[in-house]
Amino acid sequence: MILTNTILEPFNLAGMTLKNRVGLAPMTRISATEEGLVTEKMVAYYRSFAEGEFGLIITEGTYIDQKHSQAYQYQPGIACEEQAQAWQSVVDAVHAAGANIVMQLQHAGPLSQGNRFVNENIAPSAIQPTGEQLAFYLGEGAFPIPREITKDELAEVKQRFVDAAIRAKSVGFDGVELHGANGYLLDAFLTAYTNERHDEYGGTTENRVRFLVETIQDVKKAVGENFVVGIRISQAKVNNFSYKWPAKEQDAQIIFESLGHAGADYIHITEYQAWQPAFETGSDSLVALAKKYSQLPILANGQLDQPERASEMIDNGHADLVTLGKGALANHDWVKKINTGEALNEFNPARVLYPIANIKDFEL
Repeated sequence: MILTNTILEPFNLAGMTLKNRVGLAPMTRISATEEGLVTEKMVAYYRSFAEGEFGLIITEGTYIDQKHSQAYQYQPGIACEEQAQAWQSVVDAVHAAGANIVMQLQHAGPLSQGNRFVNENIAPSAIQPTGEQLAFYLGEGAFPIPREITKDELAEVKQRFVDAAIRAKSVGFDGVELHGANGYLLDAFLTAYTNERHDEYGGTTENRVRFLVETIQDVKKAVGENFVVGIRISQAKVNNFSYKWPAKEQDAQIIFESLGHAGADYIHITEYQAWQPAFETGSDSLVALAKKYSQLPILANGQLDQPERASEMIDNGHADLVTLGKGALANHDWVKKINTGEALNEFNPARVLYPIANIKDFEL
C-alpha cells in the first residue's frame, strides 16, 4: 500500500468544510464532573487533537436526558442548559485551533451501568444483555434486566434527541452524531436478539430500523439545513464483539437504504477492522456496503491508525473520511506527524485505559 495525499486534502461534509479527511473517533473518557459538566481537562483534551491537525472532532457519547440515557458515571451530558453551556469552552477551543466539532448524542438503553437519575434501564424488550459491565468504566457484574420501553416513552426519547441537538447547535457545535452503534438504545432496536417487539418497531429489519429513521428525521427537521446530522452504525456491541447481522447483505441493504432516505448527512461505520469483509459470504466491507446502499458520505473507523491503511480506505472509494480511536490516543498529533513524516507512537492500553478509562495528565 502507498500513502497518498488524499487524506490530507480538504473535504466538504454536507456543507461543513473540513481541512482534511481525518477525524477523532468518539471515545468514552469519563472525565466530566459527577453532574455531567465539562471540565478543564476535557477542554485541553479536545483542543490537543485540533492542534494536532485533526480536521473533525467527534465528542464522546453525551447523554441527552435526566432519565434513562446516562451510560456511565462521570459521563458528560447535554440534558440541560447548564451542561450545554459548559461545552462552549470545548467548542471555542476546537474552532480556534482550526477544526470542526460534532457532538455524539447517546442513549444508553439496556447497557447503562452508571445512571444518577434512575435505578432502571430501558430497552426495546425486557432481555438481559449478554456479558458483564465494563470495569474500566466503573461497572461491575452482570447488566440488569431492562424494562421494555413504552410507545409513549419512544416518542419522548425522540424528543430528547431533538432537544439535545438544539442545545448543541445553540453553543456552536457544527453538527451532531446519533449513537446508533455498539448495543446502546438505537442499536438495541436494530438488533434482532435484543428486539422481540411485536409492534411496528420489531420483527422485520424494516421495522427494527424504524426508530433510528424517525429519530434522524425528527432531529434533522428541528435543526434545519445548515447543521450536520450523522449516525454511527456497527454490528459489534461493547458486550458482544462477534455479532453479525443475521441476514447479512440483505440486512445491510435495508438498513443503509433506510438511513439514506431518512435524511442523514453521513453514516459513521465502526468495525474491528474496517477493511475486512462484513460477512463470511461476501467480499465487501461494511464500509463499502454503507456507501453502496446509502449513497451518503461514509466515515470509516476500525484499526486505521496506519496511514497507508487509512489512505487506502479513501482511495478505493469506500469511505470519504477516516476516524481514529486508539491511534489518536497514542498520537494526538497524528495528522501533523504524517504530514511531516514523523514516526507514530504505538498505542499502550495500560497507560491510557487502565485502571480507569479517563483522561490522563500525560495525554495533555
